[in-house]
Amino acid sequence: MADQRKKMLEIQDLTVQFGSRLHPFTAVDHVSFDIYQGETFGLVGESGSGKTTIGRAVIRIHPTAGGNIIFDGQKINGRISRSLDRQITQRIQMIFQDPMSSLNERAKVDYIVSEGLMSGHHHLTEAQRREKVAKALSDVGLLPEFASRFPHEFSGGQRQRIGIARALIMEPDFIIADEPISALDVSIRAQVLNLLSSLQKERGLTYLFIAHDLSVVRFICDRIAVIHKGQIVELAESEELFAHPLHPYTQALLSAIPLPDPIAERQKKLLVYDPACHHYSQTNQPSWQEILPGHFILASQEELDAYKKQL
Repeated sequence: MADQRKKMLEIQDLTVQFGSRLHPFTAVDHVSFDIYQGETFGLVGESGSGKTTIGRAVIRIHPTAGGNIIFDGQKINGRISRSLDRQITQRIQMIFQDPMSSLNERAKVDYIVSEGLMSGHHHLTEAQRREKVAKALSDVGLLPEFASRFPHEFSGGQRQRIGIARALIMEPDFIIADEPISALDVSIRAQVLNLLSSLQKERGLTYLFIAHDLSVVRFICDRIAVIHKGQIVELAESEELFAHPLHPYTQALLSAIPLPDPIAERQKKLLVYDPACHHYSQTNQPSWQEILPGHFILASQEELDAYKKQL
């Protein structure tokens, strides 16, 4: 039975390359997935796997070398009209990883949060602009009077909330959260995650949540895609992925999650993924296949048969 939910974002055979035309480096290699309206979709992988590149391609920071990015039924990569570009700028926002470097250290919070409103298609009086800034700060648990301060006067968690307020003030439909808690203390991480969850329920937001920690995305995400060296190797609902991790790379990531029990932590076996162990012939190349309803994996037919025996 086909999924009747509305697709907010469709990534179709996406390829992103850097470098020269003669010597290109492929950062994202023919990636495809869909994100449904109102869900939180997790994209997990180690540093350099291409997950942030995908997010930046969606928000049009990085150009694409191939494939399509469809947002709410419209193609948004490549050359698009100026009106669609303005629309995308408003409807898609990004929360960056480092709450310090992503904020202008020389600007006050009032300017940082409202900078997006200062483009030509927002016709606001000064009083309306200040009112919107005060509401955005209040929505993320900050006092309106913080608008007159500079970023260095705040803690890491407060600075990340300022970054979230900067995204919310544009009233977006889709937010790309690029490792929004990795630079924060453990005690602050839960607060930011709870804030993102509550804002999603209040506003009906859709999230692309980028992270390298599977234990974090399990808490907030509905579905998780695991990416390795520019390719998605496994995709499933969160609890399904944790209950039946099939791809060796997914299993390696899960084995690296710290356990709260010191004895169990010392006794657990840490798995290491070695892609050199996979030998593919011309007739046995890996392909994207659905092994269970909603559970996809990149595998050859021989590997797929072996995975089915594990279920």
